[in-house]
Amino acid sequence: MMNIVYIHTHDSGRFLEPYGYGISTPNLMALAKESTLFRHCYCAGPTCSPSRAALLTGTWPHVNGMTGLAHRGFALKDYSMHLANYLAGAGYETALCGIQHEADKAEKIGYHKFLQEERGTSMYINDPEGYDLDSAEKAAAYLEGRAKTGGNFFLSFGMINTHRDFPNPEGRVNQAYVRPPFTLFDNKTNRLDMAGYIASAATADRAAGMVIDALKRTGLDNNTILIFTTDHGIAFPWMKCNLYDPGIGVALMIKYPGNPAAGTASDALVSQIDLFPTLCDLLELPRPAWLSGVSLRPILEGKAEKVNEQIFSEVTYHAAYEPKRCVRTDRYKLIRHYDFHNKLPPSNIDNGLSKRFMMEAGIFSRTVPREQLFDLWLDPVERENLVDDPAYETVYRDLSQRLFNWMEDTADPLLKYPYRVPYPRGAKVNTFECVHAEYDQFE
Repeated sequence: MMNIVYIHTHDSGRFLEPYGYGISTPNLMALAKESTLFRHCYCAGPTCSPSRAALLTGTWPHVNGMTGLAHRGFALKDYSMHLANYLAGAGYETALCGIQHEADKAEKIGYHKFLQEERGTSMYINDPEGYDLDSAEKAAAYLEGRAKTGGNFFLSFGMINTHRDFPNPEGRVNQAYVRPPFTLFDNKTNRLDMAGYIASAATADRAAGMVIDALKRTGLDNNTILIFTTDHGIAFPWMKCNLYDPGIGVALMIKYPGNPAAGTASDALVSQIDLFPTLCDLLELPRPAWLSGVSLRPILEGKAEKVNEQIFSEVTYHAAYEPKRCVRTDRYKLIRHYDFHNKLPPSNIDNGLSKRFMMEAGIFSRTVPREQLFDLWLDPVERENLVDDPAYETVYRDLSQRLFNWMEDTADPLLKYPYRVPYPRGAKVNTFECVHAEYDQFE
């Protein structure tokens, strides 16, 4: 069987060079040319722990229990469903290097080896650049060792970058020549914020390159499935913790020996929840009964152009309670909010220069529509709400039924608790009024 190396960043979305942005990530660009690159991959939840839990269990966040953040008291219902545990049962040595965000303590997950000092799930350490580069060195050393000893392994290499806080871009990136994301006004403040992200992405690229080089240097790449992805969109307003495409859209590259689609880009609509069944298919391992996704192998082998008619994504808790769900087809998207108010919870936007700029401009005085329907072919930036447009009534009814059926089939707790989904005893949840997640204003 083939080995598996799973490389993942924090909060990168698709703002990387292989997706056409002016953000230099040469190692990831080189990987893209050797992989199948997915242009339309989406996470199951645009917040850290729910997204990762869904990818690594093949189940929706509200199914596996991770409806909030692991370091705030949320957890999987059953850690035996985690990919690391499943592969360990199939005879793989499982190793974690760097960060994870599926448990308050990584030991709960079931890894055999921990290559880096346990930092829990906190992203707020003094030197994220140094930590990621040190993790990359340790991951490379592990690969060197595995090349000598043999045997199948699963290595999860997790980086803090590109999570906030960003490094000072001075001397690295000149904000004068930076373009902020389209969701942000182009001014010095937002350019400087984006310059920080670009500097962080350079560190992530450098660390990823060290691991990729080790695979090639040892020859392990001839028998290894390499996956690169991230958890959700970048940590800017209207992105992370939002169900718009910049929030749920993620990078995904898959490389493995003999892949006939290597060096190509796919426009297929896929979800990170499809990765677990894809690995089962490629490794010819039995598919656990709990999996919800579908295998991407037909796309990887050029035998199909699509495997999904729709994907779903969700938010229940982030720093504060903000229940919402969406269904997205190739062309249309329906977002539905289930909260008791029509405002944005301030603490669900990560603190930074762009947030503070938008706060001063009045972002938190604006109302949020309870439902939003978008025709993505005509409105890819999701600004024209078509919920009340008679021309789209059939589309609205169709997507509404699909969303309800999914929620009902998966026993979504929002159907049982329409006013408030309970959170675990002792979990930390910010009040709605809390401005920044770091403030100790909890319910």
